[in-house]
Amino acid sequence: TIRDVAELVGVHHSTVSRALSPDKRDKISPAVVKKVEKAAKKLGYYPNIVASSLKKNRSFAVGVLVPDLMNPIFPPIIRGIQDTAEAVGYTVITANTDDDEEKELAALQMMQSRAIEGVIIATARRKDRTVERCIEEDIPFVLVNRTVDNDGVNAVILDEDHGIRSVLDHLISLKHKKIAHVAGPQHTSTGFHRATAFSEYLRVHDMQYDLVESADKFTVEEGRRAFGKLLARDNSFTAVVAGNDLLALGCMDAMKEMGLLVPENISVTGYDDILFLDRMNPALTTVSVPKYEMGSQATKTLLDMLGGDEKAPVVLRMQPRLLVRNSTAVASR
Repeated sequence: TIRDVAELVGVHHSTVSRALSPDKRDKISPAVVKKVEKAAKKLGYYPNIVASSLKKNRSFAVGVLVPDLMNPIFPPIIRGIQDTAEAVGYTVITANTDDDEEKELAALQMMQSRAIEGVIIATARRKDRTVERCIEEDIPFVLVNRTVDNDGVNAVILDEDHGIRSVLDHLISLKHKKIAHVAGPQHTSTGFHRATAFSEYLRVHDMQYDLVESADKFTVEEGRRAFGKLLARDNSFTAVVAGNDLLALGCMDAMKEMGLLVPENISVTGYDDILFLDRMNPALTTVSVPKYEMGSQATKTLLDMLGGDEKAPVVLRMQPRLLVRNSTAVASR
């Protein structure tokens, strides 16, 4: 018990309690904390989180809703969430929803039954029932990566305009005059805002801006399908900007099937900088996203809310950066 640990160390049991509590151990000297941890390990003592939660009427648990754990952008975001939450004694409950709205609502209900204190939502659509339910039921939440159309929510997202502009600046510097876009799903903010930024940039530069085909999901298969539809409409573009890396890989698969070369025939760019893209041949030019930092910042924002910080909701836009590799080259004839 906690009293056994206290007796072995030679301190009061309340000191042991504070030393083993991440949010209180800073009030105890590091030397004592180390002794307590060593004694607890030796005796096989583990704090009873359930009892502590009941006593404090708090669960010290937060939920995370993820649309697709198979999409490599999300594990680093979850890692940022988990590291930041666990550092202050919170448990993280993660649910994969397959980008299905009914599953998202069911997962939120499951988390509520486990008395989560708040939720980080990576599944948001531009009009989102899960977000609406959180607002209706006063569940603290923060959006990450995606956001909604309505104002008044906390969100940690990307400066999508900057990301797309950097890609198009690069392609135009390589003399590309006709550029296509395989856009992400338009019901998501990431798909919609990247497509909007693409069209507006080319319009301002007096270039054709309507070579856009939207995917239904951010998947390789959808990238392949959308690229095929683009090529059937117009086979004279020399570069394609994909809404994320998985869509870009689908474009490259389609090109291989058609006997087209990257970048000799068509340059290809992605967005997100998922793992191993730099080991491909050709390595994919893409937009690097601060994934871990986004997860960490979203967690800090939620923890501030849970700690009683009543600041007005804020949308933090983090800066992506272009990574030029060899899937882009000077425009072919």
